[in-house]
Amino acid sequence: MSVDGEAAPPPPLIHRDWFFPSAAPFLHTAASSSSSSSKPVNPRRPPLFPSTRRNPKPYLGRSRPSMTTRSFPSSSGSSSAPSSSSPSPLQSFVARGDSRYAGIRRKVCFDAPRAKDAARMEGRKAAPGLRTAAITDSGAGSPGGRIKSRWSLSVFVAVVITILCSLIRKNFLLYNEVLLLQDQLFILDSRVRACGVSAPLVLANIISEESDKILSRSHKSSALFASVAILSIPFIAFKYIDYVSKLRRSTDSEAVSLSKQLAYRVDVFLSVYPYAKPLVLLLATLLLIGLGGLSLYGVTDDTLADCLWLSWTYIADSGNHANSVGFGPKLVSLSISFGGMLIFAMMLGLVSDAISEKFDSLRKGRSEVIEENHTLVLGWSDKLGSLLNQLAIANKSLGGGTVVVMAERDKEEMELDIAKMEFDFKGTSVICRSGSPLILADLKKVSVSKARAVVVLAEDGNADQSDARALRTVLSLTGVKEGLRGHIVVELSDLDNEVLVKLVGGDLVETVVAHDVIGRLMIQCARQPGLAQIWEDILGFENCEFYIKRWPQLDGMQFEDVLISFPDAIPCGIKMASCGGKIILNPDDSYILQEGDEVLVIAEDDDTYTPAELPMVRRGYLPKDFIVPKSPERILFCGWRRDIEDMIMVLDAFLALGSELWMFNDVPENEREKKLIDGGLDFNRLENISLVNREGNAVIRRHLESLPLESFDSILILADESVEDSAIQADSRSLATLLLIRDIQAKRLPYKEAIASHVSRGSFSHGTWIGDMQQASNKSVIISEILDPRTKNLLSVSKISDYVLSNELVSMALAMVAEDRQINDVLEELFAEEGNEMQIRSADLYVREEEEMNFFEIILRARQRKEIVIGYRLANSERAIINPPDKNVRHKWSAEDVFVVIAEKE
Repeated sequence: MSVDGEAAPPPPLIHRDWFFPSAAPFLHTAASSSSSSSKPVNPRRPPLFPSTRRNPKPYLGRSRPSMTTRSFPSSSGSSSAPSSSSPSPLQSFVARGDSRYAGIRRKVCFDAPRAKDAARMEGRKAAPGLRTAAITDSGAGSPGGRIKSRWSLSVFVAVVITILCSLIRKNFLLYNEVLLLQDQLFILDSRVRACGVSAPLVLANIISEESDKILSRSHKSSALFASVAILSIPFIAFKYIDYVSKLRRSTDSEAVSLSKQLAYRVDVFLSVYPYAKPLVLLLATLLLIGLGGLSLYGVTDDTLADCLWLSWTYIADSGNHANSVGFGPKLVSLSISFGGMLIFAMMLGLVSDAISEKFDSLRKGRSEVIEENHTLVLGWSDKLGSLLNQLAIANKSLGGGTVVVMAERDKEEMELDIAKMEFDFKGTSVICRSGSPLILADLKKVSVSKARAVVVLAEDGNADQSDARALRTVLSLTGVKEGLRGHIVVELSDLDNEVLVKLVGGDLVETVVAHDVIGRLMIQCARQPGLAQIWEDILGFENCEFYIKRWPQLDGMQFEDVLISFPDAIPCGIKMASCGGKIILNPDDSYILQEGDEVLVIAEDDDTYTPAELPMVRRGYLPKDFIVPKSPERILFCGWRRDIEDMIMVLDAFLALGSELWMFNDVPENEREKKLIDGGLDFNRLENISLVNREGNAVIRRHLESLPLESFDSILILADESVEDSAIQADSRSLATLLLIRDIQAKRLPYKEAIASHVSRGSFSHGTWIGDMQQASNKSVIISEILDPRTKNLLSVSKISDYVLSNELVSMALAMVAEDRQINDVLEELFAEEGNEMQIRSADLYVREEEEMNFFEIILRARQRKEIVIGYRLANSERAIINPPDKNVRHKWSAEDVFVVIAEKE
């Protein structure tokens, strides 16, 4: 285009390059061309789609006759004879020889398809076998044919997509060229106008700005093409992977396809790395922002930075694309908004999953416990409630503590069961976690290395399986890499497994054999009525318990003087530093405390006692110094208990020669001896007792009436082995047996003796059935093993039997050993066959009738029998007082009063 505005040469008259075989369109086109040749063409208006006229290409290899001399064959099929009829309109039109259509070589032959069909039929008749083979080799049914056809289709689709992309790009390029030409026209027009009125500087600025716009438009086109190319890369890659996978599957049936390998790698990446999903989402967001910004940069006039920011706004808020103007910006913004919706949907899914997983972890107790100097309880059993209560009482003086419970249960269930206990934890926090004590990761989660004590509870059920699990738990605890700060307290069910657990745990382990402790305690309580209540007070933290502490001001003092040095505690033994820290119960009076020795006392709490000046006391002599001789006894065991052979051996050591032990249970008599021998009982070692076996059911009155129940000195109702897994069922059975025995005893008592007997422990009248049972209880002692603490209330109200609350007493012992592992040595000696034990003595062994003495003087008088008095029970009282508060107060003692002492076993 010239500057002076001269007219441009007229464009060609005809812009259409494609023709059809029918004659009418050609004639119509020629007519329209001739009629429109006289119309002027606007030079300032470019065509919407520029001409795509092809240059004529020469035929290679052979010459082709000109269309001006070409004749159409006849319908008869002869290609050589010319037609004699008049020329058709199409032939006359082609014969004009217009130079514009010199490059068009379009063959119009109507007989060629017929010739080809004839040749094809002749080939079929000539070689039918060859065609069948060809179909067999390359048919659509074979794998190679399917892959080739699919690959051809893929190539065709790729070519079509490429052509479409190139056409779109060419269209945009042509459109940009038109815009450039219009801009150049505008520049030239502005230059012409500015020649007379504007300065050269203004003209230079205008030219510079327009040049920048031209360069910016070329960059925009490149950005648009780059974004389209990047988007097409994943489709090409996926198609390539699919093609390679099908090719591998066809060549080797055992080969893993590439698509499966890629999917597996992606799955591993997302599963192994915890931050893989957020990282992938972040990369997808950045990629969408980049591609969207490039696309917007290509279709709008904004800068690249503005387009990137606009792309982010479309992703963050899909409603922002409503302000877009123009087809291109609308299409791009819609695509970006759609991708943003997908990304934000995935982001919301990830955030929701993360929050749900966190709350689920908190709900199921998977989070880590950050605590120090806490008590860790591993396992869950019926003893847990009493154990938590005792630990809370022990931590009361410290303002509360922390107890962590880990078991293979759901955290919410554990917290709900603990809440149902309705205990006052007195400031102690109970934290529950779900996990297995056999897994080191779970142990680390509850800060096992920083706990001051670890309590391993025995599981309900089979004793051997429970002890085996406890052994594996000890192995896991000893394998903690960081080491253990505290000690391990293990509850065992079978005494025979104690040696193995101590062998594995070494010095870290303290064991409490529940059945052995309760069995020995029941035997002691059967021989000494009222001892169960005393043990309940000493083992628990509610009243008085054992404490060990060093007092330097007592060094060089004899043990006899140490006994009366504590107004608020009662010394019971010495922890000797010279013997490696061994605890000696009831030492000699002449023992002098050395440097490093510690004193074992019974006190209310560890901060409630301190030594004081020696009080003024009067020493006296015993009213009578004799030992009550042992007499043969007859004892009945109702029920079959695990470790019953150990109880038999302990009972043989306690009873006098000629005693009888009757065993009444539903175990066949011919199987009892075998069970006892398998349990470790040696009948040849029984010196003082003889076994009498009776078979029957303890809850059937007819079976109990066959026994001489009125002749037994003591009756022990054991929690039968068949129902010990259910505390309620075992207690119901024990309670039914107790009522039946008491009723039978009451009916067998002589009438006069029943009238003369005085019921001192109850307020029921003699005419009631409970009154009759209380009269029968004066003739024999019955000790019932109770598992559920709720059953205790029934027995305490009726007052027809003493009881041993086995689960609660074991929990108390575990809590004491958890607080101070040295107490386990004290308990083991008090429950053993040899050494010292807790006993109940009559007051006439220490005081005379109506003699006034204070408690310190009674302690010194009992030392003449090498006994330590720790409490008393008055004749008109139901409970004993351990560690009485006013030890200097004098009062008169009665012969019916009793004292609780620690003495050597007789």
